[in-house]
Amino acid sequence: MNKREVGACHEESAALYLIKQDVKILERNFRNRFGEIDIVGLYKGTYLFVEVKYRKNGKVGEPIEAVTLSKQRTICKVSDYYRLCHGIGEEQACRFDVVAIKGEHLEWYQNAFSYYGG
Repeated sequence: MNKREVGACHEESAALYLIKQDVKILERNFRNRFGEIDIVGLYKGTYLFVEVKYRKNGKVGEPIEAVTLSKQRTICKVSDYYRLCHGIGEEQACRFDVVAIKGEHLEWYQNAFSYYGG
C-alpha cells in the first residue's frame, strides 16, 4: 500500500470508531483551496471537525504531535468555509478533535485544540 492508501484505511477506521461512539458522519475529506478536513461529524448537537493522524510506531513522534499549530490553523480556515457553505451560524457549537492512531491503538482526543480565527 502507498501512503495515500494507508491514510485512507486509517481514516476509515477512525470513521467507524466515531460512528460506534454515536457520531453522525456528515462528510469525509472536505476540501477547499486552504486545505482539507478528514471527517466532519455531529455529536450531541456539536459539529466536529476531526483530523486523523497515523503513525506506525513512536519513532518519529506521537500522532497527536503531528497536528501542528499550522495544521490547526488550516483546519480552522477550512471549517469556516464548511460552516459558511452549510449555513451553520456562529452560535452553533463546534469543536476540533483528533483521532490519533499508533499501530493498532486508536485514541480520540475531544476538543484537541482551540479555534484559531483570522
